[in-house]
Amino acid sequence: MNIRSLTRGDGVVIGAAVVLFIASFLGLTSIDCPAGVDCSSFDRANAWDNLGLLMSMFLSGVIGAALIVVGRAMPGRKVAGIDLGQFGVAFCVFALWTAFWTIIGMDADAGAGMILGLLATIALAAAAVAAPLVPALKAPLLGTPRPQAPQPYGGHPQGGYGYPGAQQSYGGQPGPGQPQQPYGAQQPHQGGQAHPGQGQPGPAQHDAPAADFSPFWFAVPVARPLYAEDGSPTPIAELAPGTWYLAVEQRGQGLVAQTQDGRRGVLQDTTGIQRG
Repeated sequence: MNIRSLTRGDGVVIGAAVVLFIASFLGLTSIDCPAGVDCSSFDRANAWDNLGLLMSMFLSGVIGAALIVVGRAMPGRKVAGIDLGQFGVAFCVFALWTAFWTIIGMDADAGAGMILGLLATIALAAAAVAAPLVPALKAPLLGTPRPQAPQPYGGHPQGGYGYPGAQQSYGGQPGPGQPQQPYGAQQPHQGGQAHPGQGQPGPAQHDAPAADFSPFWFAVPVARPLYAEDGSPTPIAELAPGTWYLAVEQRGQGLVAQTQDGRRGVLQDTTGIQRG
């Protein structure tokens, strides 16, 4: 699970689900106490005393939020051929539908649990629907990590998986502190020759792997889908900015990349990637 793929919209969904869960413990109705009567001892029912309302409004919203987050962090997961995120959006909209008509049809005054629950379901459903559409909500939730501080001469940064340090360079790729070249630029070869497989692909390079390709580490500027090598249109993973991935093969204009959990797929959009 890659939490860096979560967006600001997912953050709003998570926050609204937490508020909705808290509201389930508050009273569903309010009591107007006559003068001189102590109403503190009255037991006001909450959502946990009404199983139907609990499942259709409060837990439905929480489950929908969980499905949206899991679907975002683990793309490609489906139930009955439907994406988990789509299931989650449906749950959130259903929770708002139930809350709206329940609070309208109440005989007594709505309590803090129903009012807070209605507001939480409004925010939950709005964020679930608008997250893929509004640019401000599509921005990464955690943001791009800051670059590491310069290392002293002779020192090597101690990175985890995917850090393109000097110890992990392949095929003479530049290490830390050395000039980096964007993907597609020609790389120098021994004897002053240039690699014919990079920058300007030949006629036979569109479908066949490049013969002189050397693996290298790279990072994407924005979240991008990773497709299966068999050409399936369904993404098997999503590459997140701020994480280094290993390019193991060039496939036409795309790259065959390997994720942290060992999955391999084709990155079709390689524009703007940063080589390590």
